[in-house]
Amino acid sequence: MAEYQLYCFGESGNSYKAASMLALTGSDWQPIWVDFFKGETRGEAYRRDVNELGEAPVLVHGGERLTQSGVILDYLAERTGQFAARDERERREIWRWILFDNHKFTSYFATLRFLVGLQKTGETAVTEFLRTRATGAFGIVDQHLAGRDFLLGARPTIADLSLAGYLYYPEETGLDFAAFPNLDAWRARIAALPGWVGPYELMPRGPAA
Repeated sequence: MAEYQLYCFGESGNSYKAASMLALTGSDWQPIWVDFFKGETRGEAYRRDVNELGEAPVLVHGGERLTQSGVILDYLAERTGQFAARDERERREIWRWILFDNHKFTSYFATLRFLVGLQKTGETAVTEFLRTRATGAFGIVDQHLAGRDFLLGARPTIADLSLAGYLYYPEETGLDFAAFPNLDAWRARIAALPGWVGPYELMPRGPAA
């Protein structure tokens, strides 16, 4: 059995945040596929035995069972010593960006992708609202990255892996990365890191995917 087990599914960008960290750090890990689209995470057994919050990803390591992608990234950074903060100031800055990611960057864009790219709902007032909010969040990151290779400066951290979790999927969202040149270049720099693998190559998808 691998050292780490990750409950995940290929369509989940939050799962991809954890999976990409495991891949980039060269960790010994194995994915455990979660049948999200058939309701596994909402089932009693999953909530009882895997995650009471009814979500993926879940990282199992020895006696630890960790949920929430930001917590998992922080744990793996501590365990591996890679993509980690170098001091308390950096740690606070990393968490500033992870919290921004959870509240504004990933939250709006991931929901937009789910509705437009996966569920194929078409354009509605809801998707217009989400795209406007996602565009605003992308603009903030694009401006911050002007003159920087990564969010904290010259080197990547788990903050970068958190924000980039949903940026490598092929599904249509109506957002053009070319409109955010600094963000788009940053996205390419992350994809050029040794050991980087895209989400659908790294994690299993369901039979209907």
